[in-house]
Amino acid sequence: MGWYNPTMALSKPPLLVPSNSWVLKGKKVIECRRNYPLIGRKKENLVGVHFVGCKGMLRLKVSASSGEGEEAEPGHIEEFSWSSVILPFIFPALGGLLFGYDIGATSGATISLQSPELSGMSWYNLSAVQLGLVVSGSLYGALIGSILAYPFADFLGRRRELIVAAILYLAGGSLTACAPGLGALLLGRLVYGLGIGLAMHGAPLYIAETCPSQIRGTLISLKELAIVLGILLGYFVGSYEIDVIGGWRYMFGFSAPIALLMGFGMWTLPPSPRWLLLRAIQGKGPLQEYKENAIGALSKLRGRPAGDKVSEKQIEDTIISLKTAYTDEEAEGNFLEVLQGPSLKAFTIGGGLVLFQQITGQPSVLYYAGSILQSAGFSAAADAARVSVVIGIFKSLMTAVAVLKADDLGRRPLLIGGVSGIALSLFLLSAYYKFLGSYPFVAVSALLLYVGCYQISFGPISWLMVSEIFPLRTRGKGISLAVLTNFGSNAIVTFAFSPLKELLGAENLFLLFGVIALLSLVFVVTSVPETKGLTLEEIESKILK
Repeated sequence: MGWYNPTMALSKPPLLVPSNSWVLKGKKVIECRRNYPLIGRKKENLVGVHFVGCKGMLRLKVSASSGEGEEAEPGHIEEFSWSSVILPFIFPALGGLLFGYDIGATSGATISLQSPELSGMSWYNLSAVQLGLVVSGSLYGALIGSILAYPFADFLGRRRELIVAAILYLAGGSLTACAPGLGALLLGRLVYGLGIGLAMHGAPLYIAETCPSQIRGTLISLKELAIVLGILLGYFVGSYEIDVIGGWRYMFGFSAPIALLMGFGMWTLPPSPRWLLLRAIQGKGPLQEYKENAIGALSKLRGRPAGDKVSEKQIEDTIISLKTAYTDEEAEGNFLEVLQGPSLKAFTIGGGLVLFQQITGQPSVLYYAGSILQSAGFSAAADAARVSVVIGIFKSLMTAVAVLKADDLGRRPLLIGGVSGIALSLFLLSAYYKFLGSYPFVAVSALLLYVGCYQISFGPISWLMVSEIFPLRTRGKGISLAVLTNFGSNAIVTFAFSPLKELLGAENLFLLFGVIALLSLVFVVTSVPETKGLTLEEIESKILK
């Protein structure tokens, strides 16, 4: 019986372990430590292992089928320090925080804008159409930004795309805050929205391509938490500035220093090593030069000495994987390749998730939040800002659950459990408005169930799957299409909500959303694979091909 330390043999080929079965080449695991899955290539030889406790080295004790203890082969666990992955996550995640901040701040800014006493300008008397353009201006910009990302993102690279997004955030927030008239205000909203479109495309790409595979789910889910925290920050700033003359200018302008920090931070970070290697395979420059740049970038991202042997070995392995994958194909996907072969399969999974994320009615449910809480007798419901803060805090707590469990339970269990809860909550809301109106606790419970289940499933996991499911050569274009699908379906649901409410009534509208949620559950069960613990290259080779 003995302990095995895999840090002694990191160069051995990895094995894939997606589950919690305990068989390893005829040997049985009897004790193991560290909270990361063992990952490797030969699924038939190693079915699954799970580790608990213990920091530092990963240790694994196994017994042979005869009962004698033997050592196990090492897993593909990349050594890293948490301090080295913090900044490459935080600065891209600020792009998500600024997206969320816009959602939260706009709700308070529209109240301030229309107040004769508090607006601080003479053109406060906005029509419904003008107010609608102010609110949705950033959404239109995000749609345009996601379209622009399709042809230009791979040329710019993930890092420069996020720098451009930060500049647009800064320009849009500043112009909106200083707008002398409605035209300048709308232009500022549009420019800010362009930043949203590029940031929501570039941030998950950069994080997924630069972080260690065993914590990819945690970090991408944390990006979703950054969006929720941004919404909460917008609500707090809005409630603080709501009684200030010209408070809407401060609400919109508060985003500018955050955008400046994001841009400066991304300037200090290296490019994505995978993007550099993709450019080399595409023949955009000398392979050796791109290889050396990629080694330097990876060394910096992991906090290692420049040009260290571990980073060099990882880059060599990635080059071999890319060359093997694209031997008989051009490494640069054509304009329509996202809708062909493995890329189409990836878009079906990623695009389907972000589509169902919107058309299961998330904006509509939150629209009813105030009236639901008010019907239950909560005094806070009379104050829209306070209600929004309460829901924002609950959303943050539930997103934290997804952050903690995405790399432990996996993507599919969170999606299946969460979407099931979403469907149940929508049917409960329908029943409340149809015949359970005298039981307000049903409505409150259903609302909290919906918000909680959304934040552990569609909220973070959809973007996590989108960031990791596309093949490398079409990843930029694929994610831009997924972002476009997300913002496009968001716009459709937002614009269709009022006429559908008038036509169907609240009870039937929630019933319709419940049926769509059941369809989305069928989609998740039948079409969405488990990617927990896999490297991006393994996802491409094992799931898409």
